[in-house]
Amino acid sequence: MAYWRNYSDLARPFTLVAPALGFFSGAVTAIGAVPRDPWSLTLLEPALTGAVMAAVFNAGSNALNQIYDLEIDRINKPKRPLTSGRLTIRQAWWFTAIAYALTLLLAWMVAPGGRHECFWIVAVAVIATVAYSVPPLRTKQRGMWANITIAIPRGVLLKVAGWSAVKTAVGAEPWFIGAIFGLFLLGASTTKDFADMAGDARGGCRTLPIIYGARKAAWLISPSFVLPFLMINVGAWLGVLTGPPVLLHALGGGMAVYGLYVCYLMLRRPEELATDENHVSWAHMYRMMFALQIGFAVAYVL
Repeated sequence: MAYWRNYSDLARPFTLVAPALGFFSGAVTAIGAVPRDPWSLTLLEPALTGAVMAAVFNAGSNALNQIYDLEIDRINKPKRPLTSGRLTIRQAWWFTAIAYALTLLLAWMVAPGGRHECFWIVAVAVIATVAYSVPPLRTKQRGMWANITIAIPRGVLLKVAGWSAVKTAVGAEPWFIGAIFGLFLLGASTTKDFADMAGDARGGCRTLPIIYGARKAAWLISPSFVLPFLMINVGAWLGVLTGPPVLLHALGGGMAVYGLYVCYLMLRRPEELATDENHVSWAHMYRMMFALQIGFAVAYVL
């Protein structure tokens, strides 16, 4: 049991739900988009396959990141499997290779109407996660580039890949929705960096809190907690988003208000972001992501 628990800890299972939900939500949103598709189990099969793929992909990228963050994690996360010695680097590499191979295999299987758009979208996302962790690019060390290489695969491409499990990804609507999620993560992903400043600095990772300090970094990322959600209202008004306008306006407005509340939590005492290992803004970032995923799916279904 302990053996498998070590691999579970390497995968970080609590982080796998969000990408699985994100893919499935993207597929459900596509079902409800104009032209609407009638509900059937046939439509849900590729959506569920893709949801498993997204979770496996995230597990693999988590492991890859821990391999290259070993020295950083000795300070920031000393109880993780690699830093504690419960797993070897070789074992972590095998886990990563299997996870990435399974990711691409499952993505190839998501092919409605024989279209393999999902596979190619996921292939680009794989490259982005490698660029984030692996030298010589290792964008994790390069300020805003770290945020970009998180936002693209985990925000933009995840939603478009989910959409491609039902409808073609060619068109403005799936990419507009993906942009909303991507712009949110462009800033919100920094919430995980505040408590890791000591280890990141030692490992040469120039995250936004290290470059600008906690206070200025908090102000810089604040727009990402509000403006992307107002894009929902703009998209509904312009007709780019084809879900029910009333529900979309409610979703955009509600998420913007939620984002303003999170900004208040961050900005009232920004110095706490760097001292509190699990600052409330980090937890709210995940809750906002869940709320937005579910909100889009419900709006389009109804």
